[in-house]
Amino acid sequence: MNINIKEIIEHYNFQGAFIDYEPYGSGHINDTYLLAFESSNLEPDYKVLQRINKIVFTQPVEVMENIIGVTSYLREQIIKNGGDWERETLSVIPATDGKPYYMDSTGEYWRIYHYIPNVTCYDKVEKPEDFYESAVAFGHFQYLLADYPAHTLHETIPRFHDTEARFLKFKDVVAKDACGRVATAQSEIDFAMKRHDLARVLGDLLKKGEIPLRVTHNDTKLNNVLIDNKTGKGICVIDLDTVMPGLAINDFGDSIRFGASTGAEDEQDLDKINCDLELFKLYTKGFMKGCNGRLTEKEIELLPMGAKVMTFECGLRFLTDYLEGDQYFKVQRDGQNLDRCRTQFKLVLDMEQKWDEICRIVQELR
Repeated sequence: MNINIKEIIEHYNFQGAFIDYEPYGSGHINDTYLLAFESSNLEPDYKVLQRINKIVFTQPVEVMENIIGVTSYLREQIIKNGGDWERETLSVIPATDGKPYYMDSTGEYWRIYHYIPNVTCYDKVEKPEDFYESAVAFGHFQYLLADYPAHTLHETIPRFHDTEARFLKFKDVVAKDACGRVATAQSEIDFAMKRHDLARVLGDLLKKGEIPLRVTHNDTKLNNVLIDNKTGKGICVIDLDTVMPGLAINDFGDSIRFGASTGAEDEQDLDKINCDLELFKLYTKGFMKGCNGRLTEKEIELLPMGAKVMTFECGLRFLTDYLEGDQYFKVQRDGQNLDRCRTQFKLVLDMEQKWDEICRIVQELR
């Protein structure tokens, strides 16, 4: 998109003269740019500029209220623990009016973060150590925010991980069959219908008070952790737009869904899709280390269920979108969302077949 970079930076108090900007990162939701300013050092002074996607995040001000609340709290906790807050959490630069964002003349919302140097973001698991480090980082995120009042956060995407609501929408879409695709996905529909209980299990436990409401990230993929180039450690959790009230076991489960699968998300050969138990064990070990005792016994017991529910929910979302005509998830070919659904459901099936072993791994690590 065309942006008026001059208009934006004029509403911030930067020291050095503006040099240039370029697209930055591999995110698909927000537009991200790296800004360069003159500095007294050999290297320019960099900042990270992002346009908040108002289609996905319809209340940008609430998104920023969440981010400021959480990052301010994280900074306090990191300092208390003797850490380096400038590298271990995102830091928003306020505009000249004091707000943590700038709304431009076209109504677009922009924010600027301090740049964290000498780190790498991986889009896929290239070596097990990085997957482990992401687990420690996301677990540590839970540890640092364990006492934050989760109920005070806005839902930036309402009912995002309400699996029961997702299931009810799926049933409605099947009944309407607006695109005439039900016949092409009958086996997947049958698979989902038989697992209605899976859609409601975690929500029911939350309502009963058996598991706590926590601050959750809700997009716990490897590429949302910055890995320090020198130490190889996961030092900072990024992409905080979806931080909101939720379940820690869902954050765990989404990572397993994404990182412990042996194949691509849209793999058509389902024989290549399995839940890698070694990667599951590695991530569980790292996540529990990062949480450092802040999970309840019930949450630990339910980690396998979190993995299965999040995988099922994602498959359900892919299937629903396929039946509705591919309105939400972008596709590059016909049937891609149905293939994505099939990989997730194959993972669910594989988890079910390995359930005793998965539960044993968690019990041994607790």
